[in-house]
Amino acid sequence: MPDALTAPKLQGSAAAAVLLMLFDEDEAAEILSRLEPDEVRQLGYAMYDVADVEIDEVNEALDHFVNKAKKRTTIGYGASQHIRGAMTKALGQDRADNMLARITPPTRSNKLAVLKWLEAKEIAALIEAEHPQIMAIVLAHLDHPVAAEVLQLLPAEFQEEVIYRVATLGPVSTDALDDLEQLLMRGSPSSKPGNSSQRGGTLEAAAIMNNVRKENEVRIIKALAKRDKIIAQSIEEEMFVFDNLIDMDEKNLGALMRTIDNDVLVVALKGANDMLKGRIFGCMSARAASSIADELAERGPMRLADVIEAQKLIIATARKMAEAGTIMLSGKGNDFV
Repeated sequence: MPDALTAPKLQGSAAAAVLLMLFDEDEAAEILSRLEPDEVRQLGYAMYDVADVEIDEVNEALDHFVNKAKKRTTIGYGASQHIRGAMTKALGQDRADNMLARITPPTRSNKLAVLKWLEAKEIAALIEAEHPQIMAIVLAHLDHPVAAEVLQLLPAEFQEEVIYRVATLGPVSTDALDDLEQLLMRGSPSSKPGNSSQRGGTLEAAAIMNNVRKENEVRIIKALAKRDKIIAQSIEEEMFVFDNLIDMDEKNLGALMRTIDNDVLVVALKGANDMLKGRIFGCMSARAASSIADELAERGPMRLADVIEAQKLIIATARKMAEAGTIMLSGKGNDFV
């Protein structure tokens, strides 16, 4: 790692900004068009900051870029096209298509990409007069923190309805997404058949709810439970999972562990990461922790279904204790439930 004397003065976004300023407008525009909104915003700030950069710093930034470029290969450039071409020549079109369908990594839908360039307030303003189903589709295509912010900017009477529709959202045709994108850009939507894209579901709804303020979360979940207990329960289960126990403080986690049968805890810990195991062991006496650790080491392979069931039992116990006021489950920020 370079020390303070050898490290270049300009690094990261500052060095990138210097390089971008050396290109003409068209070349810089070509680069910027390939970046994400946050990257463009960060580079924009950096470009103003380096407007008065010294020539020595520019040379250092260029040297830094050249050194990094020398260490990179071009093997990943056009990889998808190369792989498809080789597979097609080797297997024929039909067999290659079948094989690629099974092995090609999934990619996130690029539909509604216009949303990434808008602030939460702008998105909320665009959809607040639309049908709740459109609101749900839009939220399902946003990053979860942004979706949560948009949800909270929508009228309160729609929030529970929108989360319910996110949780129960089925495949949405790509052409319908195109129409919705046109609508958001104030274009003229058209209707035609096409392929579909699967977004939404209780996992997506839970991820959005995990970014909602606690008072809004409680209100929305209560309203959902009145409408559909199964959906509400599924969302809650996705919101607080076994790995979230690591966020509890030592006092509350210790109180929870004292109510759990050792056999259940051993099975549940079989699927836990080392950090969570250490956190749980740290809430026990040295003797109890050693006993659990020894039994865990002696146990052979366990069925995944049994591990998940044991973890769900512990989470259910935690929820009951929290509802009774016996413990507190760490929430977002300084919130507790």
